Amino acid sequence: MTTTAAHTSPQIQDGRFRNPARMHRTGLRKTLGIMWKMLTDKPADSVPAVPIPVQALSRAQLEAAPADTVFRLGHSTVLLKLGERFWLTDPVFAERASPFRWLGPKRFHQPPLALEELPPLAGVILSHDHYDHLDRAAVLALAARAEHFVAPLGVGDLLVKWGVPAAKVHQLDWWRGVTLGDVELTCTPAQHFSGRGLSDGNSTLWCSWVIRRGERKVFFSGDSGYFRGFKAIGDKYGPFDLTMVETGAYDPQWPDIHMQPEETMQAHIDLRGAVLMPIHNGTFDLAFHPWHEPFDRIAALAEQRGQQLATPVIGAPLSLAAPQAGQQWWRK
Repeated sequence: MTTTAAHTSPQIQDGRFRNPARMHRTGLRKTLGIMWKMLTDKPADSVPAVPIPVQALSRAQLEAAPADTVFRLGHSTVLLKLGERFWLTDPVFAERASPFRWLGPKRFHQPPLALEELPPLAGVILSHDHYDHLDRAAVLALAARAEHFVAPLGVGDLLVKWGVPAAKVHQLDWWRGVTLGDVELTCTPAQHFSGRGLSDGNSTLWCSWVIRRGERKVFFSGDSGYFRGFKAIGDKYGPFDLTMVETGAYDPQWPDIHMQPEETMQAHIDLRGAVLMPIHNGTFDLAFHPWHEPFDRIAALAEQRGQQLATPVIGAPLSLAAPQAGQQWWRK
């Protein structure tokens, strides 16, 4: 396992990872209130009234796809075919984004292909340890079929604890990179938090990723509030052919850790992205806004700001060489 020693990370303060910017303090009472409202008082339109469209995929279709093709599988799970090899971000195939099988946000749709149908992977790219981004069952199913697992500090230790071979795991601090074959991966900052239980808050790092193969460059945001780090990443690594930036699960009650669509658009511009593909939406009910609102707002903003937006149907291919906007499928 390759790693940057966690105890030497400048992101640690008093034994926990932290964001450079001062964060709003939610407090236990407010947090419990939000959780209670999530369980008892969700608006009906936070979940689709009818099934959303999904384009089914097969392993044969993936293997026959041209190089430099992207397939969004749902939420923040994206399959990238870079050259002839496959890379997968934040794989979540579980029915619920939760530690429980019977409680928690349930999928709006099934993945466009089953986990066992995935082709062999060059690597799995992880942004942080939250349940809607890190699915233990999926990771263990992929442990023998992926050559590498690339994660921020602490998340790699968790993978090894679960049973992923240590030799496959690379965990990095912000601004550190690793080259695996012909793909260069750089762990870049994000403004978020971590934790899978009541006592492990911020014990692992969160991040975004710069993914580069030759002249192709893709940015994967993971989860983040808006912060000046996007400009720093864009200045250092931009421009990007495609930015995959979170657009969903936002609310004024948690302004620091997820972005409003206006902030997503500004992050894309800061990053010097050519095309924006909004992610972190359309799969799980994680906030109070209508499920389709992130798409509506980001589409309107793209038109206003003269930015190119890609909103492929779940499972549909998107070419990095000639990305298409895609239909506004969520309005049908």
